[in-house]
Amino acid sequence: MSQHPDAVLVRRGYEAFAKGDLETLSTLFTADVIHHVPGNNPLSGHHKGREAVLDLYRRLAEETNGTFQADLHAVLADGRGHVMAFHTARGDRGDRGIEVQQGLFFTIVGGKITDIDECTQDIDEEDTFWS
Repeated sequence: MSQHPDAVLVRRGYEAFAKGDLETLSTLFTADVIHHVPGNNPLSGHHKGREAVLDLYRRLAEETNGTFQADLHAVLADGRGHVMAFHTARGDRGDRGIEVQQGLFFTIVGGKITDIDECTQDIDEEDTFWS
């Protein structure tokens, strides 16, 4: 069973993220990409532009001393530029740990990621962890 090119793109992004390969990640995004993070914590909000999104990913690693992971479960594509990906996010900050189910909704135009909407199983848990 072959995968849609949009699903392949998102899987490449997860692989690069897991390796901390921000150079590869940067090639998958448009210059004006936006990553929307829910909740009410220091990482919440709309991270606009390739460098701002990469800075968010750097911060995830820094805040967790490199322990943050996204264990990918499924990638679903609609063939019209939308992809949903589901993963378990894990990490440690000081004496706190987190393990929560998350989903990312990607918009893809011209073979590049233009928008990422993040959803989480437990916004309150994430707010506590990142605050």
